[in-house]
Amino acid sequence: MSAPPVDYYAALEVDSKATQEQIRTAYKKQALKHHPDRVPADSPERTARTRKFQQINDAYYTLSDPTRRRDYDATRRYHGFGSDFGSGFGAGSSAPPGGYGDPEEEVPRPEAGNQQGAGFSFPWSAFGFGGKAKNEEDANKFSSEQFGNVFEEMLREQGMAEGENNSPTGRFWSMIGAVSGGAMGFIIANVPGAIAGTVAGNRLGAVRDNRGKSVYSVYQELDQPAKMRLLSELASKVFAHAIS
Repeated sequence: MSAPPVDYYAALEVDSKATQEQIRTAYKKQALKHHPDRVPADSPERTARTRKFQQINDAYYTLSDPTRRRDYDATRRYHGFGSDFGSGFGAGSSAPPGGYGDPEEEVPRPEAGNQQGAGFSFPWSAFGFGGKAKNEEDANKFSSEQFGNVFEEMLREQGMAEGENNSPTGRFWSMIGAVSGGAMGFIIANVPGAIAGTVAGNRLGAVRDNRGKSVYSVYQELDQPAKMRLLSELASKVFAHAIS
């Protein structure tokens, strides 16, 4: 028998009566906390983190849009799913808050001839990325795109992105120079012997700025250790009180 679905409110650790602003803030926190790039590429935890990250993105995609949220809430009530949710964040969830449960547990996706799943009638295919993501590759792509938009918003709030394209600022390059070390030369222009640190970040960053790349594009080109350090640094700045 398939596992019961994860309650979207529980996935974001918010009450079912949360405001749109609270949902967006919760998404930022949960996405930064559980992003798979917070661990090494070969970490045994990465698969479970990827599943968790997909759940968080499915939840935000549904709850961030008033129409999708209304339809989800109505269906949720109709099926009696998560009816006791409200006083805590675990109702309807197959894993404890902050945990990753079974790493083999799939985020539900539409399957030919089986839109509802064995033994459970909640219509998953109507919510999250269910109508668009036909496989794990699609789910990862949509999750990355959605996170990228919010990532750039967070960096803009921190003074690290500016302009219509969310281009990096000197403050962003200072952080990149600090977290990326020798990788900076490759990221900017394959500059031999690039020096790590704040000065190198600001100087070489000007080269990259001229190419019109967004801060998320730069992030995606970092090596894995630099991604880990950048996300940790951002998390400490944005949610120092909530994320270690």
